Amino acid sequence: MILSPATRQELRIMVRLALPLMAGQVLLFGTNVVDTLLAGHLGPTVLGAVAIGSSVWMIPLMAMQGIMFAVPSRVSRLIGAGLRAKVGAEFRQALWLAVAVGLLVTIVLRGVAAPLVSALGVEPDLAEAVVDFLRAIAWSGPALAVFMACRGLSDGLSLTRPAMWFGLIGLGLLIPIGTLFMYGGLGLPAMGAYGSGLATSVVNWIGAILFALFVSRAGAYGGIGWRIGRMGPDLPVIAAQLRLGLPMALSVVMEVSLFSAAAFAIARFGAIPVAAHQIALNVAGLAFMVPLGLAGAITVRVGDALGHQDMARVRLAGMVGIGVAVVSQSLSCLLLILLPWQIAALYSNDPAVQAATVALLAFAAMFQLSDGIQVAANGALRGLQDTRIPAAITLFAYWGVGMPVGLLLAFTAGMAARGMWIGLVAGLSVAALLLTWRFRTRTLAALQHISKVGA
Repeated sequence: MILSPATRQELRIMVRLALPLMAGQVLLFGTNVVDTLLAGHLGPTVLGAVAIGSSVWMIPLMAMQGIMFAVPSRVSRLIGAGLRAKVGAEFRQALWLAVAVGLLVTIVLRGVAAPLVSALGVEPDLAEAVVDFLRAIAWSGPALAVFMACRGLSDGLSLTRPAMWFGLIGLGLLIPIGTLFMYGGLGLPAMGAYGSGLATSVVNWIGAILFALFVSRAGAYGGIGWRIGRMGPDLPVIAAQLRLGLPMALSVVMEVSLFSAAAFAIARFGAIPVAAHQIALNVAGLAFMVPLGLAGAITVRVGDALGHQDMARVRLAGMVGIGVAVVSQSLSCLLLILLPWQIAALYSNDPAVQAATVALLAFAAMFQLSDGIQVAANGALRGLQDTRIPAAITLFAYWGVGMPVGLLLAFTAGMAARGMWIGLVAGLSVAALLLTWRFRTRTLAALQHISKVGA
């Protein structure tokens, strides 16, 4: 395939921006991978507790990330419009929003953990450990939200490497701290699932403090108007960020809650299916971090082009990004097809868990392309600051298609965990088609309008 000069240039810029973002997302998700790996060698009960607890935790975690997605979108548009001096005021309000959202997550999750786990019908031998995990990891709320705000500022300024480095530091700290808290040592008792959540919270607070200090002092963040604008909360600006961020939060929560609900449905089939689902989901989630990082770069490039009022470049940036997602997820699909037993063995020594995991990894391979395309298209639409209709699309795709199909096949057709995963494939595929169609039609309509006006 011969690419035009403009396409090659956009591809080079996109990849240069995206690689650190991809690495940063992988490292951030790596905390979940480390927790799962450590739990897997403490037996099915601890692994099952971390599995279910992680599924619950991912919902507020991704909701916070969805809200903070407004930061790079708004910052990149300001940069594209030549308004760098207004970025500091925008970021300051994002910090106020992050602290409020993070505190809300901590308070609510610690309060509802026990009744929520009870209502979900988790097996009694797992329930107490799940609650312990959730109450410990809930302390991460404000730290993660602030970290995401700092990352949003950096990404919007096309400074994509800091988040990667801080993610690497966090992952490096989690391995020894998680091992110490979960297995015990240095005078500390073995805390199992509770230790997993507590270790993650400690590491997240360290990362947030370091990232905030770096942003406030590094020269690359100069000239953004740190002292311009209101120092306290500016409700109209925060409201504008929420209007953009809440639909994005809804969109990502719809996908994460689909997988979480699948975990709860599968929990009714016993500890081994739950453990296999968690491992397969962990692997698929790790693969998903690559297009999710890419989506951040797409948002920045589309937002910058929108700030320049260059709709041709808006369309080019979005389509190039979706193309890169196709390539990256084709590689993920190939790895899952070729190495399922080796991947399963990394997580568990139990032959039954390994066999069940391999069966689910086949379905994980199936949805790599659709998952990558849908998140890339959503990133492009965020750059356009088009978030409400995409949120409705994801609601329909995940809960109008994916969940009903999964439940029907799992329980009515007797396919158990495999049926739920077929439902996941169906929901993600519909989302990919509709979100890509939305971006293509919106940008095409804008270009046609410009052409008519010019004529």
